[in-house]
Amino acid sequence: MSEQDSLEEKPLVEHLIELRDRLLRALVTVGIIFLCLFYFSNDIYQFVSLPLQELLPENSTMIATEVASPFFAPFKLTLVVSVMLAMPMLLFQMWGFLAPGLYQREKRIVIPIFVSSILLFYAGMAFAYYVVFPLVFGFFTSIGPENVAVMTDISRYLDFVLKLFFAFGLAFEIPIATFILVWMNVTTPQNLARKRPYIVLGCFVVGMLMTPPDIISQTLLALPMWLLFELGIIFSRLVTKESDA
Repeated sequence: MSEQDSLEEKPLVEHLIELRDRLLRALVTVGIIFLCLFYFSNDIYQFVSLPLQELLPENSTMIATEVASPFFAPFKLTLVVSVMLAMPMLLFQMWGFLAPGLYQREKRIVIPIFVSSILLFYAGMAFAYYVVFPLVFGFFTSIGPENVAVMTDISRYLDFVLKLFFAFGLAFEIPIATFILVWMNVTTPQNLARKRPYIVLGCFVVGMLMTPPDIISQTLLALPMWLLFELGIIFSRLVTKESDA
């Protein structure tokens, strides 16, 4: 009997009940974190908007052009932050649901992939906040006409930064995606290396599509994507050599 056949089979109804329970645990986790953070929602928004506010001209502030924006913009940001902070618990519930159907070899590799995915996503968001935002906002606030006052709407700003957060968070997952493709024998590190010129071009195309229409943010997304692709090739080669040995 194979390892997979030896796993205890459950009826479909039991799987659905387990999935429901795990989804409820995930939602409860997000809700608890949100309730804990809601009191500090304005402070969270203040922190996220700091890269722009530090670069605004003197006597210039952010504005709210809609009646409910002062409430809904921090509310929306706090909800997104709650989901991001709950991500380890969300992935743990996903792992608990999928683990019984995996081989032992797959279990050994999935846990590092989950952990690495979380850390890389957080690293991408941190890179966007501490590196990209100051450069992009510094560029935007310095090129405007002298007779135009820069006063950004808080909802528009939130949509802008969330788009960049997710773009860079997903871009930093490239090493994981590269590793999975090699691990599943879809391709090899050698084939990926030979396609490097197309990958570099694709990074700049993705940077153009996922960021605002300015060359700075596009380049700041494309270059890390390319470097992370190279990092994924290196890790894939190491794993391939270990499996061959």
